[in-house]
Amino acid sequence: MAEVSVEADHVRVHKVTCVVDCGRAIVPDSVVAQMQGGAIFGLTAALFGNITFKDGRVEQANFDSYRLLRMNEAPLIDTHLLDSEETPGGIGEVSTVTIAPAVVNAVFAATGKRVRRLPIVV
Repeated sequence: MAEVSVEADHVRVHKVTCVVDCGRAIVPDSVVAQMQGGAIFGLTAALFGNITFKDGRVEQANFDSYRLLRMNEAPLIDTHLLDSEETPGGIGEVSTVTIAPAVVNAVFAATGKRVRRLPIVV
């Protein structure tokens, strides 16, 4: 779940709440860190991830020309692990792929406008 504000054409994500059931969490802090890192990576893609080409080459050669989410733009990320007696299943990039739908649904709730393309433009 994402809590956002929209001013002009700018979306700011203030808080993200993640709930995950990955089976028995052997190292819970690692699961929380994976969820946080994945959410930040996914937010970067959802808000700024625009790869462009010129003369058959990618123009964004490194992080100096590819916009990343900055620390002062990072939301509070609240992660909840469900108690589970299931076998450990791993965590992977669950929050990376689920953050964009959460943000665009929050934008819709705030503005009434559906976002159908990434990066998000309101």
